[in-house]
Amino acid sequence: MKTATLLLAGATGALTPVAATAAPEPEGVPADLPGVLVTARLDSVPAFELPASLDVVDLQAGSARPRSDVSEVLSGIPGLLARDRGNRAQDTQLSIRGFGARSTFGVRGVRLYADGIPATMPDGQGQVSHFALAAGDRIEVMRGPFSALYGNSSGGVVQLWSADGTPEPSLDLRATAGRYGHLAGSARLRGTAGYNVSAAVLDSDGYRDHGQARRSSLNARLHRDLESGGRIELVGNHFHAPDAQDPLGLTRAQMQADPRQATAVAHDYDTRKSVRQQPLGGGWNLRASSWAGQRDVVQYLAVPPAAQANPLHSGGVIDLDGAYGGADARVAWRDAGGRFELTAGASFERQRQDRHGYENFLPGDGGPRLGVRGALRRDEVNTVRSFDQYLQAWWKLAPRWALQAGARHSQVRFEANDRYVTAGNPDDSGSVRYSAFTPVAGLVFSASDDLRLYLSAGRGFETPTFNELSYRADGGAGLAFDLRPARSDNLELGLKWRRDAGTAVEAALFRVDTEDELAVASNSGGRSSFRNVGGARREGAELSAHLPLTAAWSLQVAATWLDARFSDGFGQVAAGAAIPGVARRQGWARLQWRGQAWEAALEGLALDAVPVNDAGSESAAGHGLLHLEAARSWDAGGSRLRAFARVDNVLDRQYAGSVIVNESNGRYYEPGPGRALLLGMELRR
Repeated sequence: MKTATLLLAGATGALTPVAATAAPEPEGVPADLPGVLVTARLDSVPAFELPASLDVVDLQAGSARPRSDVSEVLSGIPGLLARDRGNRAQDTQLSIRGFGARSTFGVRGVRLYADGIPATMPDGQGQVSHFALAAGDRIEVMRGPFSALYGNSSGGVVQLWSADGTPEPSLDLRATAGRYGHLAGSARLRGTAGYNVSAAVLDSDGYRDHGQARRSSLNARLHRDLESGGRIELVGNHFHAPDAQDPLGLTRAQMQADPRQATAVAHDYDTRKSVRQQPLGGGWNLRASSWAGQRDVVQYLAVPPAAQANPLHSGGVIDLDGAYGGADARVAWRDAGGRFELTAGASFERQRQDRHGYENFLPGDGGPRLGVRGALRRDEVNTVRSFDQYLQAWWKLAPRWALQAGARHSQVRFEANDRYVTAGNPDDSGSVRYSAFTPVAGLVFSASDDLRLYLSAGRGFETPTFNELSYRADGGAGLAFDLRPARSDNLELGLKWRRDAGTAVEAALFRVDTEDELAVASNSGGRSSFRNVGGARREGAELSAHLPLTAAWSLQVAATWLDARFSDGFGQVAAGAAIPGVARRQGWARLQWRGQAWEAALEGLALDAVPVNDAGSESAAGHGLLHLEAARSWDAGGSRLRAFARVDNVLDRQYAGSVIVNESNGRYYEPGPGRALLLGMELRR
């Protein structure tokens, strides 16, 4: 195990406001938390006053979900699609307004942060598997033009924030057990010294054959408020998922015959993945921070030995040792009347990957022995460096008008140093540099105390990640340095309305036009290549509402209409074809009842058909799911005990939980689990 480097930084500035929550909401429901600021690079302007689509998910409230995957808590946010792949060898499939839908593993096109530390690498590749939900206070989600202020690959922003320490020491314990061998537990300890330490473990047999996984995580956040009004923080995280089995995707016929099966080659090659990640960070909450971390990945793919006979092939075992780090510093100034705020800053990030490839077999007299590490086929050092500068201002122009504007200049350099050079495999070293200027502006009109109307526009960009550069679409040697970054023009019109009783409604219309859209060229055996396919357009509408019906009853709804299409034709794909991996319509609703000790909820999700390839010749069928839950609480001696039960997929529908875009063998589908009962207990004192 490699040890992460600890970096510390200090600065002076203004204190970040601390979250102050009202009556708790069920976990997974976007909450109206007036004391929480989704900063958007601003220090003191409430989210309600900003020209952007912003949601806050309260993680402190009781939940009847396993809390083992981020997709569980993001289900009620319009424009966002978070799909639990039912495959813990791969990460949550996460997209915002169609950005990130092409990702076959990990998260791309969306910026991720955990306690201010980037979970998206400088090249744009991100992971949420290490998000410590057990330690969490809230998750903030931003959509629309102002996401561009976070830099490369920012079609949206998702940030996890851990809870602060407590005035008195507190302990939270949680355990769940359910169908398909699910066992999970977590513990969190908080106290007056400003500490939050949590640990979690998950064991699962998986819904599908060859789907066993074990995950463990440890998260620590320490902070101290200074007499000068600032704060110093240290954050550390450790995540380990050894040998998570990968059942791979299924064809439509295989899924219909038996959705719980694994494809035969998953057994033959014992496809699996091991991940170890250790991010560490430090900084004063006066807007200077630094971080460093280590992420190691070993993955066994189902690549036949015959395919590896090509001297340019990099093998069927991927072994990545990755180190990353960076620093961000910014200064903010606000006038005495609170009518103007200016923020300026700069950030630097560096990522290094030692990438090795090995054959996934050993020769034998009776034939090759599959699923084991064999001869070296790739040895390469990849580095990415980014340097960004940004400026943002918020100005109260008049009693009813406010302007927010900003810009970011980004430079990203990719470099590969090839150390595996043979007679049949030439030196593939090389480098490429991308740069972009991304301006954004928005205007807010206060129609009344409870109603805001806004219009915003901006330009963003997305470079290919190193994984997308790793294989050329033509099968040739070297990296795909001919790929160009995608550049997008983003426009949004929206409204926000709220009442003191807790009623809140938000709606937005949006349109995004992209040049040099990045798309999957081929996807086979875990190896994906990509290409630029010209223009694309994403346009649609979002609606969300929180409606208290009576003192005990409440209703939350979220709906999205998204039309995502290629503007230009390419290959056999005609102009106007739907972008794969994107659902045209999705809806979600939750009816909640809360008594003195008992509570219950009915939750429903509906998703339209999802195209699985560029040609649109196949789609995952649309589906609707119903979930039920109930809970009972007891107060005793300063402690609160809560027992809960949840039934997912009550009607036992068969459906595709996620899709693998452009899978060359036609194994596009990852089936979602059938009806499942979960039982749990949690203790808070």
